[in-house]
Amino acid sequence: MVIMDRSLVFTSLLLLVTFFHSTTTPAPTVPKAPSIDVVQILRKAKRFTVLIRLLKTTQLINQLNSQLMTSGSGGLTIFAPEDSSFSKLKPGFLNSLDDRQKVELLQFHTISSFISISNFDTLTNPVQTQAGDDPKRLQLNVTTDSSSRVSMMTGAVNATVTGTVYTDNKLAIYQVDKVLLPLDFVIPKAQAPSPAAAAEAESPKSGNTKSASSDEGEDDNNEANKANEVESSAGSVSFCSEMMPLLLGFAFLGGSII
Repeated sequence: MVIMDRSLVFTSLLLLVTFFHSTTTPAPTVPKAPSIDVVQILRKAKRFTVLIRLLKTTQLINQLNSQLMTSGSGGLTIFAPEDSSFSKLKPGFLNSLDDRQKVELLQFHTISSFISISNFDTLTNPVQTQAGDDPKRLQLNVTTDSSSRVSMMTGAVNATVTGTVYTDNKLAIYQVDKVLLPLDFVIPKAQAPSPAAAAEAESPKSGNTKSASSDEGEDDNNEANKANEVESSAGSVSFCSEMMPLLLGFAFLGGSII
């Protein structure tokens, strides 16, 4: 009986120790996935100052970083023009764009999926970017050659991937040698003429009116000259007819005297 009591006491103590240990031991912490900041990656490369400024002033960087943190996201592929690429644009080009156009320009450099450098040949053209899928103005065609060089054509610009800035299983940033411009950023849409311009185009020009008047004046002068010539001819004929008898008379008298 005594042995049984000791067993019970030992078991109770063991249960108490186990309970106390389970309540005081902290639960193991699950490490958080490291956050990815596109601007930090570009800043480390030290040649994307203009691109970083555009991403921050348009606040598009917040959307891109948030998309990378979303679990259901398919990742991102970004074509990054370096500073020398922006310097190839005509002076004042970026300042001529409004905020909406600047956002669209950046989105035209972004694909909403992760694409490794070896998988560009699997894409279907035109490739849809975050700017939209309008084939007339937002068409991006990607091709690869036998040496795995990746080229892009927008209808306004032909660019080439010149290097890899960053890549993992969710984000790929590739350096390109030119800014990818939508077609209508270079070739503006044709504008309809204003009603005043259309009316002016339809009405006869003042120069033509003067020319017509001048032609009519010349015709009148020609007619007048012809009339004068006719009158002069008629006068000459009349003078000759009047003088003819006199001449004949003088000739007759002269013959008689001889």
